[in-house]
Amino acid sequence: MREFGYRRAHDVTGAVALLDGDPDARFLGGGTNLVDLMKTGVERPGLLVDVRELPLDRVEAAADGGLRIGATVTNSDLAAHPEVRRRYPALAQAVLAGASGQLRNMATVGGNLLQRTRCGYFADVSSPCNKRAPGSGCPALTGEHRNHAVLGASDHCVATHPSDMAVALTAFDAVVSYETADGPGEVPLADFYLPVGDTPHRETVLPPGALITGVTLPPAPAAANSRYRKVRERASYAFAIGSVAAALDVRDGLVHDVRLAFGAVASRPWRARAAENALTGTPAHAENFAAAADAELAAARPLPDNGYKVTLMRNLVVAVLSELAEEAAR
Repeated sequence: MREFGYRRAHDVTGAVALLDGDPDARFLGGGTNLVDLMKTGVERPGLLVDVRELPLDRVEAAADGGLRIGATVTNSDLAAHPEVRRRYPALAQAVLAGASGQLRNMATVGGNLLQRTRCGYFADVSSPCNKRAPGSGCPALTGEHRNHAVLGASDHCVATHPSDMAVALTAFDAVVSYETADGPGEVPLADFYLPVGDTPHRETVLPPGALITGVTLPPAPAAANSRYRKVRERASYAFAIGSVAAALDVRDGLVHDVRLAFGAVASRPWRARAAENALTGTPAHAENFAAAADAELAAARPLPDNGYKVTLMRNLVVAVLSELAEEAAR
């Protein structure tokens, strides 16, 4: 591991100033991803700026009826918050599905959004990887890719984004707030992650040196009837091979509002807009759920060993929406 400096920030302005103009500096939250990458040599920062003591550790009601989640709120505190569990249950479920209890106690909301892919080639500094070393190639295209992307990938990268929490936040139209040396900014989470294209090393729209300060969830009545379903290769702590965050509002038997986002199938949380559009205004029946899933997955471009994800995601959508429709009818 490269020798590095360490500074502890006590206010947002000071934290941003410590990183300003230093491309080798990184913000340190819980460290559950960054420190691992430092150990393997993928990340080699010259300075760590610890932001855990910043006053960004609260979940509060927003003026419009939504929720404001501070960037240093731990995953455990987020999942346990009564308003999150009541108004956005899929978010609490996603966080609880995302890691072990020990990791949730350390990991932060801001860090969760910025975690890097778990692709084995990315983590192995002896392997080529366009995300880690631009222009070096993507060995996953012809190598091990069983758990890789089927949507939105390119010939330059087929890695998937690992976050469970971000999938639920995407379904609920979350907005990310950040601070830079030039002042504050915000961006919808749907636009936060860049398409992989031919620059997979550029993952988000954050300006250099930006510090995530929080996430805002707008009010969403449909979110109260929501669910997160994760499929993994073993029942214990593991990353997803496919997941769905879904919310459903049914009125008089028709889909009034539906929210769908997929995880573990693309380089970013995948908002299923085609499926949502296909379902809105239709009867809340399993055959319509299947047709909507097919509309979204028509864009899938699986590789030889991960085509199973298309069927998996179709079945997940139908199962989760059917359960939500039954609950709405009670």
